[in-house]
Amino acid sequence: QVQSRLDALIRMGHPTEKIELIIIGGTFLQYPFNYQYDYIKGCYEVLNGVESKDLKEAQKINETAKHRVVAMCIENRPDNCSVEEIRLMRDFGATRVEIGVQILDNEIYKKTGRGHTIKEVIEASQRLKDAGFKVGYHIMPGLPYSNVKKDIEKFKILFENQNFRPDQLKIYPCQIVEDSPLAKVYKKINYKTYTDKEIKKVLTEMMAIIPDYCRVMRVMREIPKEKMINEAASTSIRKEVEDEIKNKKTSIKEIRMREVGFNKNLLKSNTKLKIIEYFSSKGKEFFLEIVNSEDVLFGLLRLRFPGETFLDELKDCALVRELHVYGQALNLHEKGKTSQHIGFGKTLLLEAEKTAKENGYKKLAVISGIGVREYYKKFGYELVGTYMVKYL
Repeated sequence: QVQSRLDALIRMGHPTEKIELIIIGGTFLQYPFNYQYDYIKGCYEVLNGVESKDLKEAQKINETAKHRVVAMCIENRPDNCSVEEIRLMRDFGATRVEIGVQILDNEIYKKTGRGHTIKEVIEASQRLKDAGFKVGYHIMPGLPYSNVKKDIEKFKILFENQNFRPDQLKIYPCQIVEDSPLAKVYKKINYKTYTDKEIKKVLTEMMAIIPDYCRVMRVMREIPKEKMINEAASTSIRKEVEDEIKNKKTSIKEIRMREVGFNKNLLKSNTKLKIIEYFSSKGKEFFLEIVNSEDVLFGLLRLRFPGETFLDELKDCALVRELHVYGQALNLHEKGKTSQHIGFGKTLLLEAEKTAKENGYKKLAVISGIGVREYYKKFGYELVGTYMVKYL
């Protein structure tokens, strides 16, 4: 899979020196350990172009390989985020974890057979953030036993309650796949999924709620119509909702709609550093962003003062959970007038170091992708365990 996708990207002329690996499905950590290990090692080996004796060697080679893993995401369940499982994900090189939350409602969890409660969502969110991960939630409006009003009310809790406050969201309106557990519920209670009109209403209200520090990664799953037993919603519904929001000139703070993208002319505009402070999962967050006067986003950094430290290498450390500069992706040694190469990353990192030091932290740890370790070495960071750490 990795080889075929890499070959396809090269054929299409896309830069392939910076790779994000996403392991989808939500049950990867439930496979036998040997399978997990061999699979992850194999991914690095494909990108390295050579075989390795073990995972550590494969990762070491990837630090300077042509195709470097700059980020790795594992889709997971809230009840598969124990301390041991978090250590394992870090050993693999994961930097982001997405968990299936769907809706904050224990009654619906029970009736739809989710197998976990809100308690596991809260615990997983804190452990993951305190280990430096970016945390994404999968949200599913339109589940059986819910309705439009309830979906919106429960969605508000995600950001009103500091136990949650995810960094990213994927919003998947409920679609019923044949032979799935939900298909049984669908048939049992004669349940009706949302119409396109109802989906648009829910999504429009959700988008207006999402704060500056959260990014909507995706809306709607692409499921073949022949595998579904309910009427398929429009696959372009996100664009329709965003166009409607723009036409109404509704204020949207969500990250993706503010990103600079490929508009290089905006780089000439005046930019400033903005910091948003908030509490999340028993820790304190500093969301650093570089924006212009119109709030167009050029780069961001997530700095966390953890609620609890359970990994030895993170003792006395503040955490950088994400550093991202937007603009057209360039190859590693390519220079250009994009936000990726005019110093925004350095500016954000120096401000994070300053903020951590002013608040009494002796060290700053970055949850770096394997292929970005060389970048942090330039700023005085060294590898401690699986993190890049600098004494302040």
